[in-house]
Amino acid sequence: MKLEYNNPADQAEEVCVEVNGLWKIFGKKAEGILNSDLRFESKETILEKTGNVMAVRDVSFSVDRGEFFVIMGLSGSGKSTLIRMLLRLIDSTSGSIRVNGEDILKYNKKQLMDFRRHTTGMVFQYFGLFPHRNVLDNVAYGLKVRGVSKEECHARAQEAIETVGLKGWENYHPSALSGGMRQRVGIARALTINPEILLMDEPFSGLDPLIRREMQDELIELQDKVQKTIIFVTHDLHEALKLGDRIAIMRDGKVVQIGAPEDVITSPADDYVREFVQDASPAKVLTAGGIMEQPEALLYEWQGPKAALHTLKDIKEDYAFMVSRNRRLLLGLVTLKRLKAIIQNNGSFPEEAFEPDPPTTGPDVVLEDLFPLAAEADYPIAVVDEDGRFMGEIQISSIFENMIQNKEAPTDE
Repeated sequence: MKLEYNNPADQAEEVCVEVNGLWKIFGKKAEGILNSDLRFESKETILEKTGNVMAVRDVSFSVDRGEFFVIMGLSGSGKSTLIRMLLRLIDSTSGSIRVNGEDILKYNKKQLMDFRRHTTGMVFQYFGLFPHRNVLDNVAYGLKVRGVSKEECHARAQEAIETVGLKGWENYHPSALSGGMRQRVGIARALTINPEILLMDEPFSGLDPLIRREMQDELIELQDKVQKTIIFVTHDLHEALKLGDRIAIMRDGKVVQIGAPEDVITSPADDYVREFVQDASPAKVLTAGGIMEQPEALLYEWQGPKAALHTLKDIKEDYAFMVSRNRRLLLGLVTLKRLKAIIQNNGSFPEEAFEPDPPTTGPDVVLEDLFPLAAEADYPIAVVDEDGRFMGEIQISSIFENMIQNKEAPTDE
């Protein structure tokens, strides 16, 4: 049986996971603390006065279907406790967790078991593989406990193994695999049950830096293929910036900021976040869509050379992009020099009127990937959407100006 992964085109923008007012206090006096002013005190004060640990404090957020949502923070921030609460491996002190509109905190044992077996898949930091089972049986385990036939278990496990690039390793045991390969087995096992939501608790933190980067790249490619709702925990800022559609930054059990990677870097919510992200490279975060500008004028396909020349003289520029009625970028960039030559020869708009192969980019491309284009470009870079429609332009100088401004941005006193 072929695994049927989600098709991105079929996914509506809707909330998949919604967390409201979630608290977790470890200890016997949890309810008393929650109902008193002590709940506003620091973790250290609560521990000293009561012996209880404030792990998660009044957390609220939502995750859209198909979104890659990253929860990050330093050790002790509450991020791992939070993701375990989403699976009810740890029960909350107060609050609600709704998945597809249902509050899972109200589930009985049977409902919770079905939720864990069918709706969610978990990938742990240290793999959690059975050392006495081979790769195929490890990957098939989730289906086996569902009562699926051995033939179907192995068929679906085989497809998941191939999806994560482990074809040929089916009969090996975990001890024969590298750390990265073992983590692929863990991901394949989660994918085999075809969960709607994939929860990943620092899955790459035990890997060496090179393998870790490779696994991050592979996860990006995998998400493009399977389009799961992923909630990913990490303490590594660069990993969060690389993977997340949005990032929730935690400190002392609270979420202090939620935003897209670029928002977190360019508009930190407070001094803690600002200090946290100060060493992040803007080149890896800022996008073409974030720094593009609208040109003073565009040229249109129905205009003749003289009308185009008038437009360029009016805006005092020696170039402009030419678009169709629906703003689709046509042959690209028209220059003043080429226009004058055409007019002198009483010509119309042949292909020779345009600069050949004008540089273009998509809105989600990061600055780091624009450097090769910028190094070879004589004119601005056009930003176009997936249908080829013109969205804006990037001046070459602005790429470097944005780098400098974000590196030297003053902190608030």
